[in-house]
Amino acid sequence: LDFDFSFRTELSCCIAIDFTASNGCPQVPGTLHYCTREQLSKYAVALHAVGEIISDYDSDNLFPAYGFGARIPPDNLVSHNFPLNGNRENPFCQGIDGVMEAYRYALQTVTLHGPTNFAPIITQVAKDSFIFILPRGCNSPAEGQSLVLDSPTPSNELVASRLPISIIIVGVGSADFSAMEELDGDDVRLTSRGQRAERDIVQFVPFDDFCGYESLLELKRELARAVLAEIPDQLISYMRSKAIKPRNTSRTRGLSSSQVHPPPYPATAPPYPLN
Repeated sequence: LDFDFSFRTELSCCIAIDFTASNGCPQVPGTLHYCTREQLSKYAVALHAVGEIISDYDSDNLFPAYGFGARIPPDNLVSHNFPLNGNRENPFCQGIDGVMEAYRYALQTVTLHGPTNFAPIITQVAKDSFIFILPRGCNSPAEGQSLVLDSPTPSNELVASRLPISIIIVGVGSADFSAMEELDGDDVRLTSRGQRAERDIVQFVPFDDFCGYESLLELKRELARAVLAEIPDQLISYMRSKAIKPRNTSRTRGLSSSQVHPPPYPATAPPYPLN
């Protein structure tokens, strides 16, 4: 492997969060979006876990952050691609702390509704190399596949894997995630309109699989490891499909993708209990 992930690779990351009513009222303790500065929601923990690693690959540390499935002011219409900070002209947040601030702002200003549909966000930000989606779940495999593919502009390109894109899905809560698992191309590749994906572009990880760890730091470290596990192979497969050759470097020559590690996880973590 000649692509040096630790020192040369840039990942432009977009973040999308589920604001459907199935998450429960954000003001009620124990619901999925209940979040204070002392007690993080599962969404917030997942944001920190992945965002703190991805920040090392994004030189400007600016993240466009969106929500889907909520009614937004002033017209109270359902939107599936609203900026968390309320600024459609500039949806970028400074670092993960900025994303968290925008997330809290959105919880105070929008009304959770539905349905679950993040295809419009993928349509809008398909130029980004890394899309990090936090959904609660959906009802069927067909609905799950439509979440990603039922958007007329990019779907054929996505299915054919022609875009330099990775879609990372962290399922939050205890809903049925079989549809999300089907989206992950480990066993079955995505198909749409008769086209079959040439490469795997989706990684799905259920958040609750990591709730058994004793410390928040350990949970975040292992979640980040699982979420990012397929990114090197997905990047390499795209480069090879386009016959893009790496810049000459001796640092990684002869290594497999499993031997090229992301930066170490931060040694400290915010002292917040998990909701």
